[in-house]
Formats: sequence, C-alpha cells, structure tokens
Amino acid sequence: MPLTKPLTNWQPPPEGETDAERNQRLLDEIVERSFQVFATPPEMTISEWADTERQLSRESSSAFGQWETSINEPLRGIMDAISDPEVEEVVVMSASQVGKTEAILNAIGYHIQNDPCPILSVMPNEAMAMSMSRDRIAPMIRDTPALKGLVSDPKSRSTGNTILHKTFPGGHITLASAQSPANLAARSCRLVLLDEVDRFPASSGSEGDPVSLAKRRAVSFWNRKIVLTSTPTIKGESRIEAAYETSDQRRYFVPCGECGEFQTLDWRNVVWPNGETENARYQCGSCESKWTDIERRRAITKGEWRASQNCSGVAGFHLSGLYSPFVSLGQAATEFVNAKKHPEILRTWVNTYLSESWEEDSEQLDTNELIERREAYPDPIPDGVLVLTSGVDVQADRLECLVVGHSHGDELYFIDHKIFYGSPANDQVWEELADYLRAPWAHPSGKDMRIIQTLVDSGYETQAVYRFCKRMVGSRVSASKGVGGTGRPAVGRPSKANSANCNVFPVGTNTLKEVLFARLRVKEPGPAFWHIPEHFDEEFCYQLTAEKAVKRYSKGIPRIEYIKLRPRNEALDLAVLNLAAFAMLNVNTNAVQKRLQDQRKQDPKQKTRNKRSWVSGVSHKRRF
Repeated sequence: MPLTKPLTNWQPPPEGETDAERNQRLLDEIVERSFQVFATPPEMTISEWADTERQLSRESSSAFGQWETSINEPLRGIMDAISDPEVEEVVVMSASQVGKTEAILNAIGYHIQNDPCPILSVMPNEAMAMSMSRDRIAPMIRDTPALKGLVSDPKSRSTGNTILHKTFPGGHITLASAQSPANLAARSCRLVLLDEVDRFPASSGSEGDPVSLAKRRAVSFWNRKIVLTSTPTIKGESRIEAAYETSDQRRYFVPCGECGEFQTLDWRNVVWPNGETENARYQCGSCESKWTDIERRRAITKGEWRASQNCSGVAGFHLSGLYSPFVSLGQAATEFVNAKKHPEILRTWVNTYLSESWEEDSEQLDTNELIERREAYPDPIPDGVLVLTSGVDVQADRLECLVVGHSHGDELYFIDHKIFYGSPANDQVWEELADYLRAPWAHPSGKDMRIIQTLVDSGYETQAVYRFCKRMVGSRVSASKGVGGTGRPAVGRPSKANSANCNVFPVGTNTLKEVLFARLRVKEPGPAFWHIPEHFDEEFCYQLTAEKAVKRYSKGIPRIEYIKLRPRNEALDLAVLNLAAFAMLNVNTNAVQKRLQDQRKQDPKQKTRNKRSWVSGVSHKRRF
C-alpha cells in the first residue's frame, strides 16, 4: 500500500542528543512510517484528489497547471461516482469537448496514488490506446508530482513502464485494443475503463462482444468498478445508450439566474435573432429570460445531478455540449445551421454535441430523385475535382470499373462507369483494365490527372485478382475483401495470409454503406453532395438504391443489416469501394487545389509534364 501522506522529511540530529534519545527518535520514525505504509486509503473522492494533486500538461490541455473541478462542475459527480463504494458501474453518455477524458485520467491518477489496483483501459483500436498512453497518461504522470515517483521512468531499462503497460506499487495499468481478444482476456483487473464503446467492433475476433470480454476481467473482485464512456451513434444500436437506459439515468439540472427554476439544458431553448447565430442565447424554460454564455456557465457551477430511475449500483450520466465551458452558444448555433443541410454532418453534430443517438431514416432512397438530378458536366472532369479513385467489381463475364472524383468537404462526382466484357480467367480483360487505370484524365486546369488509388473486390476469381493487384501495385491497385458487421473501420490493416502473398485490405461495407446512403440523401451541391452525370443511365441509379438498411436482432443485440431490394447492386458496391479507396489516402485538398491553381497561371506553350504524381498534397500513408 503506498503512503497516504509524505514521509517526515529528514532533519539533522539535534545538538547534544544522547544515544538513547537518538535511538528513541529513530524508533518513533520507523513506527510512523510503518503506520503510513499499512494505512487504509484515505476517505478522499477523486475530485478532491484532482483538486489537490492533479497538474494539467501543456501538450494535452489548453489550461495547463493545477486542476480545478469548479471550472467544469458537472465532472465532479462523474468522478465521485467512480470512487463511490456503493456504485459498481458508471456509464457516461456525453458530447465531445466536455472534459470526459480528463475525468478518466483523474480516476487513473487517484488509483495510482491512493487506491492502487490492476487497471484495464480499453480503446477502440491499438492506435488510440497508444495515443492515450503517450499523449495523455504519460504527461499526467510526468507533471503530477504525486504520481511521478510511483511509476518507473520510461527511459529506464525497467519493463514496468512500456507504452501499453505501466506498473506502480500495488497495481498496474494495461491499455488494450477492443479488436484484440488476447489482450482483453490476459489479466484480471479491478478497475475497467471502456472508452468510446460505440466505436468498438461488434466482435473481438471470434471471441464475442469486447465489452463483455473486458467486464469479465473484473468478476473476481468484490470491489470491482466498470466505467463505460462514449458519444452515442445510431439509435437502437448504440452501446452507450443501451447502458445508460439500464442505469439510474442522471441528468444535470441548473438554476435560472432570474427565477431560480432548476432545469436541464435543452437545445430547443437555444435562440438567436434574425439568423445571427453569433448572438445565440439560452432561453429559460420557465420565465423565458435569455442567458448569455457567462450566465449559462454561472448556472452550471450551481447545478446538481438528479437521477430519474431507481437503479442501485449503476450510475448513468448524460452530458450534452450545452454544459461545456469550452464551446460558446454562438459556435454551437453556427455549427448547427451549417450541419442541418447535410444529413451526414447533422448526424455527427447530434452525436457529438447533443450527445443523442441518431435515428436513421428507414425509408428507401428515392431512385427517381437521383435520376432527375443527373447533370451535364462541362468537362469530363469537373473543375472541382481534386483526386481520382476507382473501384473494380469482378463478375463471371465482365469487370466493372467506377471512377469517382473527390473535392473539398467530401463533395463527390461520379466520373465514368466502364465495363470490360470477358471472362476474368482471361488475361486479355485484365490488360484492358490495366490500360484504362493507367491512362491520364484531362483536367480543366490543363494538368493531367491519374487515378491514384484503386480497390478491386477479391470475392470472385480471387487468385486472378491477386495476380493482377500484385502486378499493378506500382499503380496503387490493391485487392480488397468486404467485411460486414457494425463498428468496422472503413479500411482495416492489410493481410498477406493468402497463397499469393498479396496485400488484401478489409473494407467495412456496412460502415461505408451508411456513409454512402447519408450522402446520397444530401439534396444541395456542396459538402457531402454526390454529383451524377447525365450520361449515367437509369439502371446505374437503380443499382445505387438496390439495398435497404434493416434492424435485426442477434441474441437480443440489435444489428443493422443491408438487404437487397433488386438483384443487381454493382453500382452500390463500386461506390463503396471508391469511398474505401479515398479513406486509404491522406489528402491535403488545399495543397492539391493550390497546385492546380498554379498550373492555370502557366503559359500553356511552356507546360512541362511533371514526372511526379500530380497530387503533391497526397500522402500515401493509409487512414484507418
């Protein structure tokens, strides 16, 4: 057990001290230290510990220095629930930018110093786990004096402090990925922290639900503590929403400065005059007085958590962005006005600011509407296109290729739909495809564009696909394999576990179909809008809308599945492949646009072909 207070500082022996006095003094010191070592943890809450010990780091916080819970008062109830012996599970359904991660860090720091135990922190993937360790936990340990001496120096040869595993007297903290069943089953832990659970995969390998796997690590501890946090996602599919509904469902009530009425903050009460979002105010639900941001923050400091359900042992907290001290009402109103024109962006805003799940429109996409909105392009490649990708679908008698242009704000353009007839077992049809993928495309800027990433579906004639992709790897042509299920990344890490030793990229088809359908519902050109050229026939539009999302239940757990409404859906599959191809790239669209603008300024007679890729703003580093 670590010390509960600093040991007595050494002092030089008093002048004239006898041997007997010296021996008695040393004995008293030994007794004092022994009592400190074997003392029980202090009766201190996490918020009290944070206000006393926690230091915010420069690289991880805008307000570095001593932590003050009073700046973000709603976090007090969340933190203290984690240290409450009557609470076994804490559920936090929150917006982003409300300080949730800092509250979790305070819980970790508290347990390292005052109540050491085995701790498991689970993130959606390993990259996020490593980032949490490097960017948040390590700086906290370094800058908080109470913790610095308890965790070994990461620069030492000791194995007690690695990126994903850190030891301290009486315990350790292990950071793990929800995608790794081995890590989730490796150790028993008393404190289990599950962050962004709505981004966890549906299954951790073949072992099942990663949340259940992680919770199982704490079963042997009578004083176990489980903490689940996340912004919600889709209604009926959100893990955090389901967990919150089984809790005591606490919400934060604040008093009006005018009438004193306690109320929860509701977005419906945010108003702004004549479209002036920068002047947004919060209107009291009782007396209709209008609060400035300063008055809103003052009310929050006087608020309190109130439970609406009688559920012993599970404390649930719902916290929207309206309680954030870091986001003004004007900022939130502006974001809302910009988002509401585009379903995909609006969904993100609802999830991450209001902390509410998004209820998907179950209606089928209107095919006729897509047919009617086809448009004439002034050039084969519209001026707004900055990047070209393509997807290839393999059928028994043909190869189908779809080329898509990508612009700012995920505005997209269907460019060309090419069919190469012939058996995929015949090399000739692959040669025709290769020539097509290598060919330049004329851009209005005068610069030739090339397709910079192609994905080929390997579900049919797999070996032929592998051979082609290995041969075309220099042209950034890659094999892919669709992976169903909720929570899959758009593009996962490639595998070479095949006879051809070919990189095969897993594509989260459900994830990308969700994105695709949201973008096809956007009705106005601009961010997330998908342009359809007039030379695309009606059949293409029917294939785009050939599937529908439905909710199915497996062992009581809701899942979104996509069912066919028509026999042919090649256009839909090809569009998904293009979204995945773009997700593999790290594109600086501003840099690409500047290059094209510079090209326009050149004298056409003096143009020289740049041997490098035309896209200087594209990194070949994958985005997973």
